[in-house]
Amino acid sequence: MISFSVSLVALILGYLLYGRFVEKVFGPDDRKTPAVAKADGLDYIVLPNWKVFMIQFLNIAGTGPIFGAIMGAKFGPVAYLWIVFGCIFAGAVHDYFSGMLSMRHGGANQPEIIGSYLGDTTRRIMLVFSVFLLVMVGVVFVYSPAKILGDMTGADAVAAQQGQMQMEYVYWSVAIFFYYIIATMLPVDKIIGKIYPLFAISMLFMAVALMVVLFIHWPSLPELTDGIHGEQYSSPIFPALFITIACGAISGFHATQSPLMARCISSEKMGRPIFYGAMITEGLVALIWATVSMYFFYGGAAEDLGVSNTLQAPEVVTAVSKGWLGTFGGILALLGVVAAPITSGDTALRSARLIIADFIHLEQKTIKRRLWICIPLFAFTCLLLFFNISNPDGFNVIWSYFGWANQTLAVFMLWTITVYLVREKKNFWITLLPAFFMTVVCSTFLMISKNAFGFDMMIGYGVGGSVLIISMAWFFGWYLLRKK
Repeated sequence: MISFSVSLVALILGYLLYGRFVEKVFGPDDRKTPAVAKADGLDYIVLPNWKVFMIQFLNIAGTGPIFGAIMGAKFGPVAYLWIVFGCIFAGAVHDYFSGMLSMRHGGANQPEIIGSYLGDTTRRIMLVFSVFLLVMVGVVFVYSPAKILGDMTGADAVAAQQGQMQMEYVYWSVAIFFYYIIATMLPVDKIIGKIYPLFAISMLFMAVALMVVLFIHWPSLPELTDGIHGEQYSSPIFPALFITIACGAISGFHATQSPLMARCISSEKMGRPIFYGAMITEGLVALIWATVSMYFFYGGAAEDLGVSNTLQAPEVVTAVSKGWLGTFGGILALLGVVAAPITSGDTALRSARLIIADFIHLEQKTIKRRLWICIPLFAFTCLLLFFNISNPDGFNVIWSYFGWANQTLAVFMLWTITVYLVREKKNFWITLLPAFFMTVVCSTFLMISKNAFGFDMMIGYGVGGSVLIISMAWFFGWYLLRKK
């Protein structure tokens, strides 16, 4: 628990100290924001700052900081290091600049921002890449809450493990997807602006309640002083840990969500508490669930609850929430876990609609024009969702590709921010170092992943090292040419 407590304090100090430093590097001012200058009553709407923060938090959270932290905890105490350092120096910086650059570019979406600094070809690639990632987010964040709700309402877990399609999962998936359609089509303040803050409060209640239980129990857990490895990890820590724990440390998906709230903020000076602060809050949630999971896997909590310590992430959530928080608290906690992916899924599809609309220059004020984009978008999502439900390994396959695509998107955004900082003659090291690191992580994972090339680890590390050298040569060569 000492490692957890120190990590908790470190995240808070990271927001107060490094977050202020990052804000100073960017330099927010009093210019009109897109929410004011381009108000349209649909996507550009000024919302209260507290509400924008809650929506941003739920938009980026999903099940990532929960499921990712649970799976990452199997790697041992090293998960603490990645959540803390990744969140403070990479993820929160990435999210802050993503939101602020969107505001400076009139509420532009991620592909448009990337294209402004990395070229039109990259913009086109990122358009396809981003939309595909967002559709996968929609699919993953339909199925994971549907599975939890299905388990709560009587799905046969044994049959599900054997690959048999459970009708409870299908019914809940259909219900959630129907909600997605409505939320994607309506103005941002009609559903998202009204119910998201309530879901955010539920999710934060869950995290705080679990943290209180941890401090009351004060369990004996693996500490960083004992070594960084866990007993249940089977994949190499590098790069698997940095793909497994994404949303609690750094996530490219967040850059697709920040423009939604960049269109609802009335002052640039609220960027740090909303964008940097929401990421730190997500890091705190991930930290709590990583600690809960270490207690579950290594500290005897699973035995105390009468379940196996080899359960998968959704089952861990159900067992811990019901076992520790009682019936009412458990239901409220589970609703928080269910609400998080649902609210991320609908805004993912909303972002996809807006990205496509911006690219083809199709205004979105009329329902008819929104349908021109939404109908094929929803049809493609349904196809992937059917694969996810009907294929025994469908969820794992989609999650694997989602994880890699998610972090690869972060790589492109970090390089975009770095180029922006160089052009503005500002401190570019704050994103250059994370860009180098995540470039190596993603290229190495692509080489050794069984769902990609599946090469030997040494080949993967060799390719990752080569990519690092090439990216360093490319950047510093470009930088020196600019200085001449």
